[in-house]
Amino acid sequence: MATARTGVRALGAVLAAVLGASLAGCSATGGKRAEDARKTQNTAGRAAVTTPRWTVAMVTHSGDGDTFWDIVQKGAEQAAVKDNINFLYSHSDEGQQQAQLVQTAIDKKVNGLIVSLAKPDAMKDVIAKARKAGIPVITVNSGSEQSKAYGALTHIGQDEAIAGEAVGDELDKRGKKKALCVLHEQGNVGHEQRCAGAKKTFGGRLLNLYVDGTNMPDVKASIEAKLQADPSIDSVVTLGAPFADAAVQAKKTAGSDAEVDTFDLNAKVATALTAGTLGFAVDQQPYLQGYQAVDLLWLYKYNADVLGGGRPVLTGPQIITSDNAAELQEYTERGTR
Repeated sequence: MATARTGVRALGAVLAAVLGASLAGCSATGGKRAEDARKTQNTAGRAAVTTPRWTVAMVTHSGDGDTFWDIVQKGAEQAAVKDNINFLYSHSDEGQQQAQLVQTAIDKKVNGLIVSLAKPDAMKDVIAKARKAGIPVITVNSGSEQSKAYGALTHIGQDEAIAGEAVGDELDKRGKKKALCVLHEQGNVGHEQRCAGAKKTFGGRLLNLYVDGTNMPDVKASIEAKLQADPSIDSVVTLGAPFADAAVQAKKTAGSDAEVDTFDLNAKVATALTAGTLGFAVDQQPYLQGYQAVDLLWLYKYNADVLGGGRPVLTGPQIITSDNAAELQEYTERGTR
């Protein structure tokens, strides 16, 4: 009998060990799944509030295929889910067309508007119409100087002049003497402010180069021609992440040693920074711009809250280099940085 009981106890110990290992395996798998879900979180989910389903429209000056605005949109969509908001998005890089899209949103009697003011003169009258219709407006990304005058609740973004000044300072730290500032959208006041800010603080010489941002081969060819014509250029600064790669290609074909730097961050830029292909990037956290704009409109509708006290709510600039790019890699890969 003793032998039988010993056998039973031994079998019980084996089963307990197997069960424990199984549960540990499930726990580890569940933990990994939870971590993976956190890293790849998207806009799927339930509202965290029970307020009415208000409609908010965002109308930006984005051109087709601009990954920067994909990140802004993703942030806005995520906040819209949380806030039970019906979110509408439209865009045009033509000022008058953007104004017409805002008018369309007004005609739909939306409960809130988010607009960028890259070309403020084209937007002034239609924003006045929105305010007259009782629609609260928040501006994002471009137009911080005009935002308050146009009657917006607040502006969310980076101060473009300050961001440009940060670039000038960084170029000085790197010992650069002659820089090329590549403007890919003529008439965009924010782009002009970036290059002017860089010129203000840069101890060397800064030249502006205007290119057609809708034609990437033309962008590459224009930068290449400039680098070939002037070998003394030791830095190229692009004003958007998609144009940094074109500048890198132009540098190679031109046989130039110039460092390529850029405004804005995405997965490709983060990888290039880590690899040393790019020198630095200026991040203004576009996800945060979209998220905060929707969230602040919800707060205004729900509780009459206004953030900023009449001043812009700044989301940048932050200088990203090879030292800290790897830390942001997973966020750029999921499309939120």
